[in-house]
Amino acid sequence: MKFLFDLFPIILFFVAFKLADIYTATIVAMVATIGQILWVYYRHRKIDAMQWISLVMIVVFGSLTIFLHDKTFIQLKPTALYWLFSGALFISAQFFQKNWIQVLMGKQVTLKEKSAHSVWHQLNMAWSAFFFVMGALNLYIAFEFSEETWVNFKLFGSTGLLLLFVIIQGVWLTKHMEHPSE
Repeated sequence: MKFLFDLFPIILFFVAFKLADIYTATIVAMVATIGQILWVYYRHRKIDAMQWISLVMIVVFGSLTIFLHDKTFIQLKPTALYWLFSGALFISAQFFQKNWIQVLMGKQVTLKEKSAHSVWHQLNMAWSAFFFVMGALNLYIAFEFSEETWVNFKLFGSTGLLLLFVIIQGVWLTKHMEHPSE
C-alpha cells in the first residue's frame, strides 16, 4: 500500500498530462507531493529524509519548469533524484563506512553471519548502480524520444524496472538469509 501511496504524485502527473499538458501535470505533481507530505506529517508526525528530498526536488525543478516554461527541468528531475540517491549510497559506503541499504532493511532481513557484511555491501552497490542506470535511462528517454514516451516511461517503465529490480534482489537475498530452524 505504501508503494501505491508513494506513486500517487506520479500517477496524478500522468493523468494530468493526458488530460492537459506537461505544465499542468507539473503543477499537479507539485501540489500532490506537498499534499502527500502534509498527510504523512498529519498521520505520523514525521517526514522521512527521502520524502523531504523528493519534495524539495519537485518544488525546485517544477518551479523552474513553470516559470521558465521549459519542460527540460521536470524531465531532468528524475535523473537528479536518481543520481543523488546513487551518489549518497556509493559515497556513504566508500568513504564513511555507512551502508544505507543495511540501515533501511537490516531490521527486516537477517543474513547469514559469515557473509552478512559482504552481502550488504554488494546490495548497497547494486542499488547505487541501479539508481545511476535509471538516471542515465531517464536522460536517454527524455531527450531521444517524444514527451509522451517520456511521461509513459516515467510511470510504467521506471516503476516496472524498480519492481523487477526488487524481485531480483529478493531472489538473490534469499540465498544469503538466515532461515529459522523448525
